[in-house]
Amino acid sequence: MAAAEPPPARMAQALVDFSLYGSFPEDTVSSLPIDAESLPAAIKALADAKAKLQAEIHAINEETAEDVKTWQANAQLVQDDILRSKALAAEIVKAAEAPVVSGQAVDEIEARADFLIRELNYNAQVQETLRGIRTVNRTLDEVEQARDERRILDALHLLEKSWKQLDIVGVKSCRAIKLLDVRAFELKSDVHEVFDHVWNALIHVDVDGHTVSIQSSREDEPMNLEDAVIGLRAYKEVDQRMDHLWKNLSQAILLPRMDLAKAALPGIRVEDGVLALRGSADNSIHSLFEDLDQVFSYLVQRLPPDLIDTISSSLLPDTIHRITSVWLDSAVPSSLHDMDGFQVVIEAAKTFCARLRALGFSNFGGLQEWTDNAPKVWLSKCREAALDSVRTKLSQGLGAPRQVEKVEKQMVSKTEGQQLVANAAVATADDHGWDAWDDGEQAGQEETPNGGADEPPGDEDDGTDAWGWGEEGGGEEEAAAEEPKKETKATASQPSKPDDDDDPSEAWGWGDEANTDNTDEANTKEPEPQKAPPVAPRAEPETRELILKETYSISSLPQPLLDLIFSIVQDGAALTKESYAGSPVATQAAGLFSLPTLALAVFRAVSPHYYAPGIGGNMYLYNDSGYLAEQLGEFAAAWKTREDISARAQNMLRLDNDVKTLQSFANRAYTNELAIQKTVLRDLLGGEQNLLHQPDTAASISSATARVLSLGTAWEDILARSVWQQAVGSLVDAVAAKMIADVMDLPSIGQDEAYNIAKLIASVEELDQLFLPSRGQPQDGDGGGGGGKKAEGDEVPMTAQFAGNWLRLKYLSEVLQSNLRDVRFLWVEGELSLYFTAEEVVDLIQASFEDNARTREVIRDVRANVRPLGGDGDEGGGW
Repeated sequence: MAAAEPPPARMAQALVDFSLYGSFPEDTVSSLPIDAESLPAAIKALADAKAKLQAEIHAINEETAEDVKTWQANAQLVQDDILRSKALAAEIVKAAEAPVVSGQAVDEIEARADFLIRELNYNAQVQETLRGIRTVNRTLDEVEQARDERRILDALHLLEKSWKQLDIVGVKSCRAIKLLDVRAFELKSDVHEVFDHVWNALIHVDVDGHTVSIQSSREDEPMNLEDAVIGLRAYKEVDQRMDHLWKNLSQAILLPRMDLAKAALPGIRVEDGVLALRGSADNSIHSLFEDLDQVFSYLVQRLPPDLIDTISSSLLPDTIHRITSVWLDSAVPSSLHDMDGFQVVIEAAKTFCARLRALGFSNFGGLQEWTDNAPKVWLSKCREAALDSVRTKLSQGLGAPRQVEKVEKQMVSKTEGQQLVANAAVATADDHGWDAWDDGEQAGQEETPNGGADEPPGDEDDGTDAWGWGEEGGGEEEAAAEEPKKETKATASQPSKPDDDDDPSEAWGWGDEANTDNTDEANTKEPEPQKAPPVAPRAEPETRELILKETYSISSLPQPLLDLIFSIVQDGAALTKESYAGSPVATQAAGLFSLPTLALAVFRAVSPHYYAPGIGGNMYLYNDSGYLAEQLGEFAAAWKTREDISARAQNMLRLDNDVKTLQSFANRAYTNELAIQKTVLRDLLGGEQNLLHQPDTAASISSATARVLSLGTAWEDILARSVWQQAVGSLVDAVAAKMIADVMDLPSIGQDEAYNIAKLIASVEELDQLFLPSRGQPQDGDGGGGGGKKAEGDEVPMTAQFAGNWLRLKYLSEVLQSNLRDVRFLWVEGELSLYFTAEEVVDLIQASFEDNARTREVIRDVRANVRPLGGDGDEGGGW
């Protein structure tokens, strides 16, 4: 059979037998050749044998699985027993080898003994804690019982006891202890609710009903008011409860009674142990103190003394403050009127202080301080009333203006009078030519081309310094030194030849820098006073009195302020008399005399805000301040001569510094207004840029001219004529100076451009209408003429007298329209040298004409004749 098998099968069987049994094949099989056909059969045979073997193993495993698991478990137990036996054997051997060293057994016994001791202690501690818990619980049960029976104090004491017992219990983290703690706080809240009920039953305030009921005890309540105070302390609510009580008491009783704004006030009555608002009461201090006496007496009788102390320390000051700030302060008069009633109020306040002290109240220092300082309180009230009156008057506006007149008398010689007549100064002085505010040199303004311009020397920041005010007459001496130099000059609109020695700038102390634009700020100085011009001393035995008058407008504000000041100082003088020696405010006389200074300070501080918005407001402020200074000065002078006041009162009035300050303030208002308007005009004329480089030069000049005309019209009804002329002349001068400076800055001027500039200058000459003599002449003829009036249509404007650069601008126009021969004539034979320097004329020639022999010849003639009309060599026109 084996021989019948093919070789591949035989080879496969040999491999399977070897793999399964480890048997080697026979020689016949091992010698068989191995080819490709033999291998697949061999592999397949091996695979079949493997599968069969795996099936047999799986079947065996399933049959013996339980036995194997049992054997494995037993084997593991045996292994553990073997390991334990080995360890025990090793320990036995070790113990046998060294029995003395081994102490493990002793340690184990000691540890066991310590454990037993700790267990005993813990059990004792637990037993003690349980006893404490039981004690606290029983105490809280007693608290509940006392609460239900409304024994508030017993409940509070038991609660305090329970908290102490809880503190004794050492264990705090135990749940039972936490529960007891929560229960204790809940019982405290419950007791507090019962306490609220009892407290409200004993002390009841009905705010809407305006009643207060305080009872020391009630039949249906086991707790009295003193016990309630103990409860307040236990809950630490003394201040809180009393604050609440006082607020309710104030709303129910005090506030309605102390509301001074009400027309009808209720009275306070105590009826059947209830404090309530009943009936009516007047608004006198006596009535208030009587009602408050009932309130505080009721509290003292009904409340325990401990609570009265609380009222004194924290609650009474609020009522005292309301008494002093509302009732007592409203009863303080703002003058000496009703001083008898004020004394009665002081005595009533002192009596009430004594009553509070007798009732046991101590913290009423505000009321006591008021009574002690009543004279100072009265002076403070006078101060507040005066300052508030000033602020109120200012807030009401300027009101309707009114005309006032300044009249001064001056002794002049016959020669001086003739000179004034020649210059029309007498007529001007009688009507419009006298500055009511200052004490300077009108003569220079009326006799010189620029006499009225407001360009005084000095500090540009302070107009008062520029005029020498407050310098003990120093400015007047300098002016007097210059006056002999002045001579009468024509005031025609066309240039006229003045005397060589007459330098208008010297008459006013102006510097040559007036030709530049830097004089804008200096030109805003206050107007120089206008007096008749003195002449050099001559032997003239005959003199006569000259009356100088001028009118101007003031607002409605100065007179109320003057009336206030006069009333205050009159009260101050009255306090220095013997009839007021016993008055409580007699010591405040000096304080009253200081109030005018404060009132005037408030006027100066606040008035710019109210004056500025109105048309010509700053000019009204200038007039009002000057008028105040004048009237106060006259009042102070008359005060020194009064016989109906004491010498002490005469010496206490000191208004000299206030008068000087008002004068300075008036000047600042004037100069500030001019500075503002000049800035506006300068902006209209191009600002820092050249006017002739503007896109529409004619429109700019027209705007500036229109503004000057409108300001002149607005100020005409406000300012005195002389001041108006100076102010408007200053604006005209600013326009002229700007145009002159811009023309002089041109590098070259063509013929057409020259004629255009001359045309622009001609349009500015419209401002001459502001200074026509007829414009300032009164219609009724009651004060004399305005000076220099001619027939209608043939008037000569006086612009040059008040605008220093006016003739300079006109001569500039003539130069621009002239040829070289005319320019030479104007310089050598005419008056051009009075208004331009040689170098300025040379610059104009070089800019306007070509450089040729004829031009150079004229320039040489100009430079050779620096001052052709003679004089002191001053090359500038002083303009």
